[in-house]
Amino acid sequence: QVQLAESGGGLVQAGDSLRLTCTIRTFLNLGTSVVGWFRQAPGKEREFVATINWNGGRFAYADSAKGRFTISRENAQNTVYLQMNSLKPEDTAVYYCAARFAPTHDYFTNDSEYNYWGQGTQVAVSS
Repeated sequence: QVQLAESGGGLVQAGDSLRLTCTIRTFLNLGTSVVGWFRQAPGKEREFVATINWNGGRFAYADSAKGRFTISRENAQNTVYLQMNSLKPEDTAVYYCAARFAPTHDYFTNDSEYNYWGQGTQVAVSS
């Protein structure tokens, strides 16, 4: 059983920062998990934002997130973070964290690679 819960969303102004938290509850070894952040804006398809491998040593970002967002994890705390700086109105979306437990040192950027998802947290950025 794996449960993911996102928190930290809200309404902010352009240029502000937010830190999203993904809390993972599981009896599985979190050290074998790949975690990703995705987002879905109204009327658009879900898109990849960032991903991190099991120990935080490898990570990747969408072009839209590079230089502004930082993904990190604390396995001892069962949490993965997404620090979002210099937010823009186009960052407005529901943000989801996702996990896949796999014996890999790699990460995944495709949402079809993940089999556990949270309910999402809303981020709204006003201009």
